[in-house]
Amino acid sequence: MKVSDSLYGLVLAGGKSRRMGTDKAALLSRGETQLGCAVHLLKSSLKKVYVSTNVAQSDDPVRRDFELIVDRYEDMGPLAGMLSAMDIFPTQSWLVLACDLPNLDEKTIECLLQNWSEVHPVTAFESVVDGMPEPLCAIYRPAARPIIDIFVAQGIKCPRKILLNSPTCLLTQPNPGALHNINRPEDLAGTSIELTS
Repeated sequence: MKVSDSLYGLVLAGGKSRRMGTDKAALLSRGETQLGCAVHLLKSSLKKVYVSTNVAQSDDPVRRDFELIVDRYEDMGPLAGMLSAMDIFPTQSWLVLACDLPNLDEKTIECLLQNWSEVHPVTAFESVVDGMPEPLCAIYRPAARPIIDIFVAQGIKCPRKILLNSPTCLLTQPNPGALHNINRPEDLAGTSIELTS
């Protein structure tokens, strides 16, 4: 498995969860928060795992027990956390992971770690839905930063659009349902997660 000291994990948990109506990072599955599940999944393979969050959430009980990277950017969606991490550790590669992937499994992470490209700036899975890159379960090498900066300067802040128009190494998902994310209460159907309020 290609895991090195130059690869850190970053779990994105700084979103406002407006569509869900409650903090997605705090949703419980079998007694553990979604954020905790994501962090522990990465910690089984990586030496350092950070949680990306915004300033307002940085001291809440769900996040404060993890090593945090607080967003340095506003109104940039997932890029806020990714760029903040790249600012602090510019020579590191990052396995970036959304905290709202309840079906994510070790097999999917292992596939990413075994097959990430040492040539392409980003390695991501191809979506089983539309064939486009899945940007929030992907590995970003330091070479990705200047590419992202160019797109941001053009007003493009969507990670998927950036990967779609960049030299991205695309992998086939070993588990087609692993990257199903949750945004609304109705997305919880078929998962082990329940809304408690």
